[in-house]
Amino acid sequence: MAPKRILFVFTSADKTLTGAQTGWYLPEAAHPYYVLAPKYDIDFAAPKGPNPPVDESSVQNFKDDVGFLSDETVKQKFANAKKLSDVNVADYDAIFYVGGHGPVIDLAQDPVNAKVASEFFQAGKITSAVCHGPAALVGAKDANGDSIFKGRRATSFTNVEEEQVQKVKDIPFLVESRIVELGGKFEKAPEPWGAHVVVDGNLITGQNPASAKGIGEAIDKALSS
Repeated sequence: MAPKRILFVFTSADKTLTGAQTGWYLPEAAHPYYVLAPKYDIDFAAPKGPNPPVDESSVQNFKDDVGFLSDETVKQKFANAKKLSDVNVADYDAIFYVGGHGPVIDLAQDPVNAKVASEFFQAGKITSAVCHGPAALVGAKDANGDSIFKGRRATSFTNVEEEQVQKVKDIPFLVESRIVELGGKFEKAPEPWGAHVVVDGNLITGQNPASAKGIGEAIDKALSS
């Protein structure tokens, strides 16, 4: 039997609203990737396609994960990353949005992405995201036309964490606040920066970089069951 397939989605944004460098966040791709890659086929995608920008601060802060960037298989996946507009939802069993401030800037506002995320969710496929990645799901709708967060449990990078990294002005909205506005039942770790993963049906969300391995494990568990 062919292995199940997962689509990792990365931001194509490389600047925040203040002009600071941004992109996708290294451990939030590397940790779930290495949990899932041995068992599943993984493709990469981004709004603009190949070689989405990595957040340089995450490379500095997570030196243990830099091997991901030099992994030959990973480099090929980045070089061949699909444009989101070319993604066929039927080809995949799960979608996973990598965090970093970038998704709040491009994926949250992208109608193509909203359509893709809605199709995954409505098909009952795993729809997952970590840290700022849930910003990519704010436009996604369930079969009733409601936000996929409405009435469901979820988490993301918290407002307190955003204040602590002094990035509130870098993004168009706070992800926690938006999930709550959309009717989500927001959950978080007892302390900022603690690991926290929430599974509500096929919606799986993780709070922050510390939650990246755990979300990989939760996706694996959901796909294995």
